[in-house]
Amino acid sequence: TALYSRMIYEPTFESLRQHPVPDWFHDAKLGIFVHWGAYSVPGWAVRTEGSQFEQAAAKGWEYAFAHNPYAEWYLNTLSIDGSPTQDYHRAAFGEGFSYDGFGPMFNAAMRGWDPESWAALFEAAGARYVVPGTKHHDGFLMWPSANPNPFKQGWHAERDLIGELANSVRGRGMRYGLYYSGGLDWTFQGLPIRSVPEMIAAIPQREDYARYADAHWRELIERYEPAILWNDIGYPKDAGVDRLFADYYNRMPDGLVNNRFDFGGTTRGTAHCDYTTPEYSTLTEISERKWESCRGIGHSFGYNRNETDADYMSGAAIIHLLVDIVSKNGNLLLNVGPTASGEIPWSQAMRLLELGAWLRTNGAAIYGTRPWHTAAATTDDGLGVRFTQKPGALYATILGTPTGRTFTIPGIAPGDSTRVDLLGYDAPLDWRREGDGVAVDLPVAPAPSPAISLRFSPAPGA
Repeated sequence: TALYSRMIYEPTFESLRQHPVPDWFHDAKLGIFVHWGAYSVPGWAVRTEGSQFEQAAAKGWEYAFAHNPYAEWYLNTLSIDGSPTQDYHRAAFGEGFSYDGFGPMFNAAMRGWDPESWAALFEAAGARYVVPGTKHHDGFLMWPSANPNPFKQGWHAERDLIGELANSVRGRGMRYGLYYSGGLDWTFQGLPIRSVPEMIAAIPQREDYARYADAHWRELIERYEPAILWNDIGYPKDAGVDRLFADYYNRMPDGLVNNRFDFGGTTRGTAHCDYTTPEYSTLTEISERKWESCRGIGHSFGYNRNETDADYMSGAAIIHLLVDIVSKNGNLLLNVGPTASGEIPWSQAMRLLELGAWLRTNGAAIYGTRPWHTAAATTDDGLGVRFTQKPGALYATILGTPTGRTFTIPGIAPGDSTRVDLLGYDAPLDWRREGDGVAVDLPVAPAPSPAISLRFSPAPGA
């Protein structure tokens, strides 16, 4: 706090780069992303076997955009002739139905939404911060802005959805960041996008949009004091991003900005950011720089009624993903896609609850930790291990259930006074050195579990 209070930031890269990543973000590990808006009314995208990026790698970006699994991109996919979304839209809503009609339908559907139910679920999932969308690429605003859309009257939520959720989330002790699509706004320009170059060209560089985006971010900061400015797909060159960052840090010194204000080198000014945001991907090694992986539970961020339970990651897979990310200095921003009425589908909610139940027992190996000198190992029976540490303790989380009561973890050299504990069990475990590692005896034959965590204290060497 003393460090933050001494810093006065100027709108230069040299000044902004001095901003430290706050401890709360290093410690938090798990956030919840929320994609909810007018696109939640149709709530449809084509089913795919993998992410959009996997489709693009296999069949090219033109195919990936026309068969986009992201339901929040509905308007763009609808604009591509011959897309499955066009066929669905005609069948479901009729030949002449405009996307604009989804705004009033969304406002009618969300009138019974209760933000407390969301906050309770996110808390139960073990999340330490929440990042809802304020405006996605379709331009629909999720708060009653003093700067309404200049082209579509009433193109906004009737309720202050962002403010209501802020109160509920903060009331349960979680931080609150905000997503804003600074680069794409299809009410200004950009449809259809069928390639990455077209996506870069779709970022409005007009003076009116630069003023509009800047006014929105400043209004969101003034009203809601977000812990994170989570921008997406670039920003207009002349919107003054350096000044925005400096003013934000001077108001919110423990806030963060992500790396997506710049996209394809399109932003004039600094390339400053506090952390990077790989999407539907992770890192293979420990990164000294802080990062955050974002993804949906399925292949979409927005609600996709076309997905089935089989399209979602299992609870165990999500737990393994979180453990792996944390071992490499990352956070997981896991997305939920509610229906238009604000219901988080049970198939999503149950996975959040499974994750939260695991964290209630094993959270000491996750929250507040930092990477060890190595992220991973493999037990003698072939299970992956991920390492994290705190002062005085090393944690080894085994990704799965050992086949027997005894297993060996390589690369750990405990001292004679080292105590080994199984999180959730109230007595120390027996252990012995074996080769270049340690053999551990569990008290009983292990029950099936997504993962188990061991604590070595004091922390051994390697």
